Amino acid sequence: MKQNITSVEQLIDCIEKVGPDKERVSIHAIIDAVGQKSLGPLLLIAGLITLAPLVGDIPGVPTVLGIFVLITAGQLLIFREELWLPKWILNRTLPRRKLHRALGWIRRPAHFFDRFFRPRFTFILQGFGLYLIAMSCIIVALVMPIMEFIPFSANAAGIALSAFGLALINRDGFLASLALLITGTTIGMIIYYLL
Repeated sequence: MKQNITSVEQLIDCIEKVGPDKERVSIHAIIDAVGQKSLGPLLLIAGLITLAPLVGDIPGVPTVLGIFVLITAGQLLIFREELWLPKWILNRTLPRRKLHRALGWIRRPAHFFDRFFRPRFTFILQGFGLYLIAMSCIIVALVMPIMEFIPFSANAAGIALSAFGLALINRDGFLASLALLITGTTIGMIIYYLL
């Protein structure tokens, strides 16, 4: 039974329960457990992968994550009820043991995030504010391929996407506002670098 995820620790618990008897877990199974309407967790996952040491700097990773974010945030923009992802993404699998190790690594900061971020200024996460968040994520996704050529800029994208994901999960409009500021700064930095 799907639950409404309102904290990062709930998200971790939910993912840990996926495929207990299998050696590999599919992206489809994770999304099905998290819920088809869960943009926040998907943005957080994309942001954390981009931020991960060595992983986010692998050539091609920012571009693939940009496509992933573009697809998910684009559907939020057109008010799609359930998220659609291509089969080549859904059919990807992860080793269950490594997935649980990574989730264990995230659990301690997750406890901090859940205590620090909480529902506030929730009006920012509705109507035009939600539209603005989706547009910001799309802009970040579109510039992620360029970030492969600008040192450390992908990390800024990872911070912005993680912040948007945390804001949506915890219903924290204040954090969403900070994420919008980070996004604007990141885009400004890229424009400055290119000029």
